[in-house]
Amino acid sequence: EVRFVESGGGLVQAGGSLRLSCAASGFTEDDWAIGWFRQAPGNQPEGVACISHSTGATYYSPSVKGRFTIASDHAKNTVYLQMNSLKPEDTAVYYCAAQLHRRWILGPASRTDFNSWGQGTQVTVSS
Repeated sequence: EVRFVESGGGLVQAGGSLRLSCAASGFTEDDWAIGWFRQAPGNQPEGVACISHSTGATYYSPSVKGRFTIASDHAKNTVYLQMNSLKPEDTAVYYCAAQLHRRWILGPASRTDFNSWGQGTQVTVSS
């Protein structure tokens, strides 16, 4: 069973930074990518970033590229999302998620595009 423990959301002013953490466990295949999708009220989910478990390659949606950085610590089975230069439009619930690397969606998505996900953490960016 895949499990996620997320932390790090909160309220920040525009231009500020936050770091999300996700302790992930229960994976049985090497071809997984772990990452984050977000969903704002009334909007469809959006895949924002992922990292390949086997290669460490990272991928970003155009909306966050250059501002967000995803990284992993294999010893701690934890994935981090460093979010800088935050904008009000980044406000959403952020979900740590897993999917096979080749199936990861960056950009508009649906929840069923992801194999599994955590409980989510709220990120609010004030203007």
